[in-house]
Amino acid sequence: MQVPVPPLDPPTDAQPSEPASPPQRALRAVPSWARPVKKTIYTLNVGDYAPEICALTYPLMRAYARKIGADFHVIRERRFPEWPAVYEKLQIHELGKEHDNDWNIYIDGDALINPEMFDVTEHLRKDTVCHNGTDMAGIRWRYDQYFRRDGRNIGSCNWFTIGSDWCLDLWRPLDDLTAEEAFANINITVGERNCGLCATEHLIDDYTLSRNIARFGLKVRTVTELCGQLGWKGPEGRSISPFLFHKYTISREQKVREMLAILSAPNGQPTPFGAGWGLLTQAGVAEYMRRWGWRTGKRAPEEAPQGDGSALESPDAPGSTFKAG
Repeated sequence: MQVPVPPLDPPTDAQPSEPASPPQRALRAVPSWARPVKKTIYTLNVGDYAPEICALTYPLMRAYARKIGADFHVIRERRFPEWPAVYEKLQIHELGKEHDNDWNIYIDGDALINPEMFDVTEHLRKDTVCHNGTDMAGIRWRYDQYFRRDGRNIGSCNWFTIGSDWCLDLWRPLDDLTAEEAFANINITVGERNCGLCATEHLIDDYTLSRNIARFGLKVRTVTELCGQLGWKGPEGRSISPFLFHKYTISREQKVREMLAILSAPNGQPTPFGAGWGLLTQAGVAEYMRRWGWRTGKRAPEEAPQGDGSALESPDAPGSTFKAG
């Protein structure tokens, strides 16, 4: 005997159901798969770091944050005063929970990010963390049981880092090593030593994240390999990451020169430091030098503007020295 199939729609004389409560209505209106994804871009600025550099980098970070629908948060307070300042990046382990983030993105304050860069989180699984690139861990770190067991030899490059709420252990502070024990496991490279700008303790964040990747078995992808898969490759067919610029073994003055060259050169035009981004007009360069040139020896200190670089104009703000569009 065939079992009758109930109609898809209720009879017209059926009594209407009780109105849904406000929370129920909200849940019905926005399915879980359509829920907004909470993202925060973090950067570190403890002790008024290089405002002449932040004047170039922060507006681009803010523009990128708006593009991908992320908040922008500057870490200014010290929570680990007994450690080097770079260790404060590990505040993200708790900030990610406090801010209820789905995705946490960290960018160093001296890194340029092109606002045309795509949203990397849309190409990552939540069980995977991401850097722009990675190093071979054994070059810098003395291995322990975690590195040996993991066997992938992944060295974190923590100037650009992405991790979801599933992977906050990436930023977990060291809980089984003292600062002295951790420093003893770090060996800076010849180039880092010769530049005169890098000390062992400056790499404590890279070491900690490298160890956490091994300790917790975190999956890792890089922006460089992702860009290659999406079609960005150099002349020899190697994957490239054209949307980011960062150098840490050069002086602040040299960083400014190279950043200005990249930002002001026409889009795609080669410069000695990378392809131009076409974001800064010559008038913009002149305005930047008027405001900040004294910090690079180009203008007298008594003409210096006041401020710490924290309240910076956006590339698309009225009067911005950055090109619109």
